[in-house]
Amino acid sequence: MPRLVLVHHSPTASVMTLTDAVLAGANDDEIQGVDVAVLPALQATADDVLAADGILLGTPANFGYMSGALKHFFDSLFLDIGGSLSDDGSAAGGAPDGKKPFGLYVHGRYDTTGAVRSVLSITGALPWRQAAETLAVLGDVTQADEAAAYELGGTLAALLT
Repeated sequence: MPRLVLVHHSPTASVMTLTDAVLAGANDDEIQGVDVAVLPALQATADDVLAADGILLGTPANFGYMSGALKHFFDSLFLDIGGSLSDDGSAAGGAPDGKKPFGLYVHGRYDTTGAVRSVLSITGALPWRQAAETLAVLGDVTQADEAAAYELGGTLAALLT
């Protein structure tokens, strides 16, 4: 059975609302045969990620960057989950074959640009491919934002069927 892993850091009610909506979408009754696992970023392991057929990432935007917890996830697992580095130590492009689909949602009070950019720069060096548009939410989470998060979760899960 295909496995979708949701790796998130949801320390605020706003991010948790989005996480719940993404999870609900991934578990929509219309989507059959996908195992959905939810892992806090500080608890996810390389084995969890390697066993996944698709990845969803969720983070708040903190001071123009992804959360420290999601950054720790990447720092701890990058090479073990297929990340590649150039000779100078910078991130190299991810492996061209067998790319896992991933999706990203970010919540910020005033700006999400730096957080989105930081995540996408790291995922670009992984054997992953962005399979859905990034959901970037500013301020209070609206019903439309929740619906978009639901759609994001459903889209990633449906891609695995």
